[in-house]
Parts: sequence; structure tokens; C-alpha cells
Amino acid sequence: MRRGTIPGSSGRVRPMRLLGDRGLAAPCEEVTAFDAELARLVEDMFATMYAASGVGLAANQIGVPLRVFVYDCPDDEDRRHLGHIVNPRLVATDGPVIRGPEGCLSVPGVEAGTPRFDEAVVEGVRLDGSPVTVRGTGFFARCLQHECDHLDGGLYLDHLTGARRWRALRAARRAGLSPAEAGAEAPALDRVG
Repeated sequence: MRRGTIPGSSGRVRPMRLLGDRGLAAPCEEVTAFDAELARLVEDMFATMYAASGVGLAANQIGVPLRVFVYDCPDDEDRRHLGHIVNPRLVATDGPVIRGPEGCLSVPGVEAGTPRFDEAVVEGVRLDGSPVTVRGTGFFARCLQHECDHLDGGLYLDHLTGARRWRALRAARRAGLSPAEAGAEAPALDRVG
């Protein structure tokens, strides 16, 4: 029998912001109010992440420009990591850089081999303001880096280069997403053969 509530069980599923939404390209603001509204946001983020079958979700993906992300992600040994981080900072990366499959709830249906460090450390605080340090390896390290990128206004697509980037952006356009609205992607797409 499980103690406590399941994250997201009382949350509301919110609409997902998709590639081309300017809110995804803007750095998020620090959280300063640790109150019931923040707790509701985290609960809604879990509900939204689970509804979309994701392993992580940043607040700006649901239109809230605050430095918060949630996760329910396995590592390479299939150990489950579940939690949230408020005002996270990626403070260390280490290990080899591994190009592995990566996707994003804000770029549905598009996946690309993306280079990420195999180890990551994120520091931040919990809902009550107490400090937390989260360490990840393998797939969980990839998740931590991915969510921190979101809060800085980035997407995994920003780590792609050359033909890999071109193919991912072309796939996004074919899926009805509009990367051209996010910046100067369209001219680059037209130049590549």
C-alpha cells in the first residue's frame, strides 16, 4: 500500500505549448513565492506530464514562465527517479558525451540522436524552499539536462547540427509544427539540400 498521494492525482491537465511558441524560447524567471499556487502548479505539471506519457516537464511547456520542472524518469539501470525541482541550476556534467534518442512533449512525434553528458547534477529547492541536489546518470541525466535547457529557453533541437538538425526540423514541419516562428529556422531549412 502506498503512503501519501500520487503526484498529479489532484492536478489539472493543461495545454502543451508546442514548437514555435515564443514562450519556449524565453528564459524562465526564478520562483519567489513558495505558496499554494506553486504547489498547484507542480501538481498540474505532474498531471500534464503523465497525460502526455512524458518523463519530464518544464513549467514553460504549459505556458508558465517559472523555473520549475517535474520528472518521473528511469535511469539506465531502470531505477525510477520521481520528483520536482524549483529554481534548478545544472551545476555539473561529467562522463562521456553520448548521442542518444531524445524527444520532447513540445515537439511531439520528432526524435533525434542528441549529444548529452552521461552524468548530471542539478541543485535547487523543493516546494517548501528546502535545498535539494539531484544526481543522474544515463537516461535520467539526459532528462535533467533537457529540462534545464527548457527553463533557459532552449530545446533539444538546439543541440543538433548539420543533417541531423535539418531532418528533425523537416519532420517537425511535416508534423504541422512551425519552427519558423521560433526564430530564423526557415531560411536555414531552405538552404540545406
